[in-house]
Amino acid sequence: MTHTSLSFAAALERWLSHIDRLAPETVSLDESLGCILAADLSSDVDVSPFDNSAMDGFALHAEDIETASPVTPVDLKVVTCIAAGDYWEGNLQSGQAARIMTGAPVPAGANTVVKVEDTVDANNEQVARFIASSPRGLNIRLKGEEVKMGERVLTSGEYITPAAVGLLAATGYAQVPVYQKPTVAIISTGEELIPVSDTPTQGKIRNTNSHSLAAQVRAAGASARQYASIPDTLEDTIAAFKQAAAECDLIISSGGVSVGDFDFVEEAVQLLGDLHFSTVNMRPGKPQTTGMIGGVPFFGLPGNPASAYLGFELFVRPAILKMAGHTQLKRPVQTATLSHDIKKRPGLRYFMRGKVDSTSTVWATGNQSSALLGSLHEANCLLVLPEKDTHLKAGTTIKCVRLDIAEGVKL
Repeated sequence: MTHTSLSFAAALERWLSHIDRLAPETVSLDESLGCILAADLSSDVDVSPFDNSAMDGFALHAEDIETASPVTPVDLKVVTCIAAGDYWEGNLQSGQAARIMTGAPVPAGANTVVKVEDTVDANNEQVARFIASSPRGLNIRLKGEEVKMGERVLTSGEYITPAAVGLLAATGYAQVPVYQKPTVAIISTGEELIPVSDTPTQGKIRNTNSHSLAAQVRAAGASARQYASIPDTLEDTIAAFKQAAAECDLIISSGGVSVGDFDFVEEAVQLLGDLHFSTVNMRPGKPQTTGMIGGVPFFGLPGNPASAYLGFELFVRPAILKMAGHTQLKRPVQTATLSHDIKKRPGLRYFMRGKVDSTSTVWATGNQSSALLGSLHEANCLLVLPEKDTHLKAGTTIKCVRLDIAEGVKL
């Protein structure tokens, strides 16, 4: 097969054009955190459902203590004590005060709440002495202040934050309609791979990618299903891909995507489904194999750990987000000033691991080998070096993809 190498931008666009959002499902309120809402939701009650006190103190008529001060205190008769969860059916008259706790219903007739600190001898059960005036409405949370019955609380497509969970709880949603989060298959290829618990012998290495990719899947909000590593045979590759397609929403593999004698990923995808592309004009990670297997999107990443990590970040993470209902799919990009010279080959877009500081100065973090993860651990961004450039001098302004900031955040 003749390989046509795509630009990074064209490859990303083509890949994402084959990714569809998963169907909605209903989950419990406590499971909805981090999901994307699949419907507009309205409140079944006023929130708050009644006027309530924002302070521990006394409910009363503001007019009764207009002249109150430390020099001229005003005494009012205490006629009741209202705790949170209680309700007083009386009507508070002028000259009276009701001891009230935070969250308790404000009694009829009262139009302000005076905090305990503005009284003297607050423990007196029969008389309250006030040493400061209080305007009407002070320390009262009004009925429907947050949202009124029938008003929209959250809109379809919104990301459910902890605060949103609280709003949904307040408005009666024990069950929440959300878009499904994908289950992602992770398959590593290679005779050389051994479990991380084993000590490598001659020619063997630990299966790093299965675990780093699973961590990236979970960081993107999806579920990771790690399969055992497979030998470098076409039969084993086909069997693993068929099983993953039957069990998962998205398949990613690492290794076996080049053109060596023991690289069977591309051939397996062609035999099982449709191959979309297999090379991208980028570094690291020029071999990137994508397609569909039984209607399930497939992305084959290189075997080198840093290349696999970056391929996931740049291609797979946006796909996971799209499947889960997100509309913001790209990390924020900022401009920064390069602190040192960089030389590169023309014709490839480079993504170098780097760190940008508070002064918008950026530098590469250590060894950029496609096999090493240490420089990624130290990085908070990717330096984007355009295809046409060959020598970027210190002081050049470049673009940086922020790995430490979520999609949709404006810098």
